[in-house]
Amino acid sequence: MTEHQEQTRAAYDGVVELYASMFADRLETQPFSRNMIGTFAELVRGTGNPRAADVGCGPGHLTAMLHERGLDAFGLDLSPAMVDHARRAHPALRFDEARMEALPVGDGALGGVLAHYSMIHTPPAELPALLAEQARVLAPQGLLLASFFATDGPEPVRFDHKVAPAYSWPVDRFAALMAVAGLVPFARLVHDPASERGFLDAHVLARLDRTGGSGQSAP
Repeated sequence: MTEHQEQTRAAYDGVVELYASMFADRLETQPFSRNMIGTFAELVRGTGNPRAADVGCGPGHLTAMLHERGLDAFGLDLSPAMVDHARRAHPALRFDEARMEALPVGDGALGGVLAHYSMIHTPPAELPALLAEQARVLAPQGLLLASFFATDGPEPVRFDHKVAPAYSWPVDRFAALMAVAGLVPFARLVHDPASERGFLDAHVLARLDRTGGSGQSAP
């Protein structure tokens, strides 16, 4: 585990109860996120493989949401304290400790992967490998929904997130890295959450290419 991963894990371990209380019902006031996740769940069901991973699941509220929408969903998180909380809050669902760069899932096993603001702490140089790992576990035509903070500038921007250092991304550049990993972005939603940080919220939905790669190069 890298130093930034250890720091991120420790930071989230230390804010579990506060984080869970702040975000458990957050999507009730976030219609864009809620509807993108609903669309993701519907499309995953349509693949015929309802098995889906909520990577960086935190307290497990979105894992439960996917389950309620008909998916065989389970949650994975770097923080053992978050995993413990999720298991207590949602005892009927499966939650395990794992790194997004080394998922405990077989090749091509999943119909979907949800990464809801769980890639934001990954340094830009490490993001291609992380996206490749998400692609590895998807079945052909499986779906990845990645949500993240977006910037209008040409480069990722490091900022002081309330829990651990994070990065915002130009949406086109993030989508290009998805394509390099063999994922074909086909829908995106970018909106202004009136954040004090000045970033936009971005949601990019991509499908695993049957050929296993796009052959494109990242800008």
